[in-house]
Amino acid sequence: MSRHYDLRSSEVHDLVIAEAARVIEDGKLIVLPTDTVYGVAADAFSPEAVERLLEAKGRDRTMPPPVLIARPETLMGIAEGVDAATMALTAEFWPGALTIICRAQPMLDWDLGDTHGTVAVRMPDHEPALDVLRRTGPLAVSSANAHGQPAALSVEDAEQMLGENIEVYLDSGAAAGQGASTIIDMTAQPPRVVRSGPISYAALAEHVPNLLDVGQEPEDPEVPAEGAAADEAPASGEADRDG
Repeated sequence: MSRHYDLRSSEVHDLVIAEAARVIEDGKLIVLPTDTVYGVAADAFSPEAVERLLEAKGRDRTMPPPVLIARPETLMGIAEGVDAATMALTAEFWPGALTIICRAQPMLDWDLGDTHGTVAVRMPDHEPALDVLRRTGPLAVSSANAHGQPAALSVEDAEQMLGENIEVYLDSGAAAGQGASTIIDMTAQPPRVVRSGPISYAALAEHVPNLLDVGQEPEDPEVPAEGAAADEAPASGEADRDG
């Protein structure tokens, strides 16, 4: 039977975070709040747990989950070829509602699905979520909804869709309501925004030269955009749903 904990109770906060971390270590799933929408989380380094997450949402390996981290420095450990523009984005917009698609470190022992060698990474601007991430390390996190349904803005929304697939539900009240994060693909040449969100194209373009917006094509027709976002964003999760 699923368990519910209220993160707004300071008396039990540390105990609840520890319990959530234990559940993750056991390869099971939790629902946690973020600064965008509620997410369902699994150990990013447990293929069985990631598979459990995909099954709970009714998704297959072609829609791998993003990864949430607690510190910007962690990006260097899970991604390769992180350039100056990417670092500028993390300095300006993390923690916050920006997911960055990077090349995954090829030596990492994980299986997020059919990522085509990429990983979508975000650092949330939500202290309880960061408390969990500091205890667990990187988590595979997808929006806490069944495939094709609206993203969960409350624990009640999440439970209605995911039910007993979740071991622990962490409640911090209604989500901020800013919507799912902006996604930028830094593996594409030139880089491009693959999902619009709270962080605008104009704000991103100040840090990324030649950035393409959603649906925008390069000015030179002889130089098509290449990379993960040229036809799809394989590691971004469900582009119109995930946080």
